[in-house]
Amino acid sequence: MDYVKILHDICVDLVDDKEHLKVKEMPSLEENEIVLYVYATHDDIAKLIGKKGAMASAIRQLMSVTGVLSEKKVTIKFESYE
Repeated sequence: MDYVKILHDICVDLVDDKEHLKVKEMPSLEENEIVLYVYATHDDIAKLIGKKGAMASAIRQLMSVTGVLSEKKVTIKFESYE
């Protein structure tokens, strides 16, 4: 399952600067964990996190469904370029 593509497809419609949106999978110390980083401009990261983290929580819940299907824990971190 391509977790990077799934997360990118979720986030791309939520940001203004689509060119600077990047999603990368990073190595994890746990074998059953997928760690994904979302990189975007400062304003777009603020949109992706949302007020009190509501949007980030919703994105994490959506991605956790994909993890359940393959028995993996999906961890998502949001980082800005600035």
